[in-house]
Amino acid sequence: MTRPLIMVAPNGARRGKADHPALPVTIPEIVETARACHAAGADALHLHVRDDDGRHSLDAGRYTEALAELAHAVPDLRVQITTESAGIFDVEAQFSCLTRLKPRWASISVREIARNEALAPRVYASCADAGTEVQHILYDAEDAALLARWQAQGIVRPGQDSTLLVLGRYATGQVATPADLTPLLAAKPPGRWMICAFGPAEHACLLEAARQGGDLRVGFENNLTDADGTPLRDNADSVARLVDELERTAL
Repeated sequence: MTRPLIMVAPNGARRGKADHPALPVTIPEIVETARACHAAGADALHLHVRDDDGRHSLDAGRYTEALAELAHAVPDLRVQITTESAGIFDVEAQFSCLTRLKPRWASISVREIARNEALAPRVYASCADAGTEVQHILYDAEDAALLARWQAQGIVRPGQDSTLLVLGRYATGQVATPADLTPLLAAKPPGRWMICAFGPAEHACLLEAARQGGDLRVGFENNLTDADGTPLRDNADSVARLVDELERTAL
């Protein structure tokens, strides 16, 4: 099995210290987590920044600061910003973040952009013009069909075909299992793909995706425990365990 790309998602938009004391919130904490996760085997980082009160932010200035600190501390680690709305930001705010920041790599939820479909062509055109690599977040077959339609209509530009398939949810009881991959994988348009998975079966889901040729996103945004529910030490612990599992699977 060829080793997949491993991205760490260390915090997300919703969790904080009350969920796990090692979850990074400030930029220095994120940088230190990035350094440890890269040493443990992560190739990339999914970046969320927070405001002064620890709340999810799409502030371009905070992103600029975080990206500069990460580039200095971990220059070989690829960084992807999120445009997640988290129930706070509208499409105009997401578009503003992208146009002001012009990141190298960004994740974009098609269902969130569909809240203002008239703006969708400008969102994807701005990314194409800035050279921003887009990863489309897909939660279900309906999201996949929407992406395929936007690709056919030219709203999503050629080459913008990378996807993140989300297994499970934050909500109680909606935890992922490896079987959840099958319908999403069948529904997604062609292109490079990655998965993330909520809940204690996270690593089992990721290993199944690796067997089928996908890239992997791991970390405290989606899961805080090992398979039996024991809390993980930190994000680097989760990354190191995943790397070990991949190596043993390859054998």
